[in-house]
Amino acid sequence: MKLVIQIPCYNEEQILPATLRALPRRIPGVDAVELLVIDDGSSDGTAEAARKSGADAVIALPKHAGLAAAFTAGLEAALARGADVIVNTDADNQYSAADIPALIEPILAGRAELTVGDRGAAGMKRFSLAKRLFQRMGSALIGLASGMRIPDAASGFRAYSRNAALRTLVMSNFSYTLETLIQAGARREAVEFVPVRTNPPVRPSRLADGILHYLIFSGATLLRSFVMYRPLRVFSILGSLFFAAGLTLGARYLYFAASGFGAGHVQSVILAAVLLIVGIQIFLIGLVADLIGFNRRILEETLFRTRRMELDRAAEGQTRSGKTKLRARSRAKKR
Repeated sequence: MKLVIQIPCYNEEQILPATLRALPRRIPGVDAVELLVIDDGSSDGTAEAARKSGADAVIALPKHAGLAAAFTAGLEAALARGADVIVNTDADNQYSAADIPALIEPILAGRAELTVGDRGAAGMKRFSLAKRLFQRMGSALIGLASGMRIPDAASGFRAYSRNAALRTLVMSNFSYTLETLIQAGARREAVEFVPVRTNPPVRPSRLADGILHYLIFSGATLLRSFVMYRPLRVFSILGSLFFAAGLTLGARYLYFAASGFGAGHVQSVILAAVLLIVGIQIFLIGLVADLIGFNRRILEETLFRTRRMELDRAAEGQTRSGKTKLRARSRAKKR
């Protein structure tokens, strides 16, 4: 059982060494632990600091691509290194590294494919009242979209099984936290939330320039993911609103017509007809989107199987290469 702890970084030269020193190197039930740092185009000495501080591998992206891209690059690199379990944590040492064994326990026990560290963000005193309220609202909305009860949707402290990592696709350029939970819910993956501790903040979050910026980008990600993975529900609700408005106006006209005043309300008939037609069209769009969703799931399954086959072949090739080298050395010794 191999665990890879990945850490996406951007200009973390000062904080990263302490984060790496805190990470465990031995965990019960795990044969090997590797530390993987993804340098997201930093302009300081983040990559060199990672190497000097004991990182087993450093992936340097050619330019700053954002957290979502760095997270995805880390998953791919961890899988290529033969990870059975992948833990993602932040470079600023926000999460307590001592909670990693508890975070991966449900995966090692076979109860979950994905685990998320629950910080108890809705009740954290160091968060402002507005931020705590937005945390609760955001987690509730993500729970509605994913079909799960989600206490802390924004937590980046997560663990993935190998299969869950292979199935993970991040489309957003902003963050991965919300989208991947909705994906997991759509695939009906076993997800557990594990209470974790946090360390005092050493710097403000750099993911977004304030709450408003975060809400705008998170809202866009949520809306896109909701439409992508729950299209029939979204378009049915929207179509029903138009259809109900059309029926209301139609009923209003019939009332006035029955009372002998229908001649002055012909506009209501026209508007009611338009709204009814729009409502039906939106519902039909939802049906088409739902059918497209079936094709998307087939493509995702095909991609999953292809990625797994490629990794298995690469691992097999490395094994054969290692055996060949051992045989060559053995022959050289005999000579």
